Amino acid sequence: MSFSASIITLFPELFPGPLGASVLGRGLADGLWSLNAVQLRSFATDRHHTVDDTPSGGGAGMVLKPDILARAIDTVSPQGDYRPRILMSPRGTPLTQQRARQLALGPGAVIVCGRFEGIDQRVIDARGLEEISIGDYVLAGGEVAAMVLLEAVVRLIPGVLGGADSHADESFENGQLEYPQYTRPQSFEGLDIPPVLTSGDHGKIAKWRAEQSLALTQARRPDLLPPKPQSTIKR
Repeated sequence: MSFSASIITLFPELFPGPLGASVLGRGLADGLWSLNAVQLRSFATDRHHTVDDTPSGGGAGMVLKPDILARAIDTVSPQGDYRPRILMSPRGTPLTQQRARQLALGPGAVIVCGRFEGIDQRVIDARGLEEISIGDYVLAGGEVAAMVLLEAVVRLIPGVLGGADSHADESFENGQLEYPQYTRPQSFEGLDIPPVLTSGDHGKIAKWRAEQSLALTQARRPDLLPPKPQSTIKR
């Protein structure tokens, strides 16, 4: 069974967007994964298709109503649907490569795209929404965040990128940042490809790449590296 993504959004016309291009789009066309964008307003019952209301306790903006969103979730993800239910939210758990890989190995995901000031907490609790963030900033809505999540996930589905080792050495796959990449021409604006990469010595190339990966990680993302052991020497 292929990976199946359902998006609950006020702007279904934004999808598939970039997810329909390049290798991801080919995977979509080939049935390696599927995407269904659902209009939240379709589940409103009044003639104006109202989906939001003022926040309880006062404050600026509007909040998505729990009854309408719950109706949409229950329709898209009825009993027996084991796909995780995700809410794209700046207060969520940061998206990681590990979580993306877990999702890629599963049946798919139901993704809720928030708007306005957010959604009623009761529907988050009642429908077990997993809140995921793509960074420490705020967007106008969850649609772009959902695309980021899906791109990170879908590219890991077997067959989407082609070779099984296409992402084996990428950043975060091995707990470090990826080493620098080069290609022809040999010389570009006075800068040459490091000689080791054209030496043909695969052992030296692997060692150089490992050293470069570690150096980059130490310089840019030391938080990814295990802590150094504390000295036990007593004075």
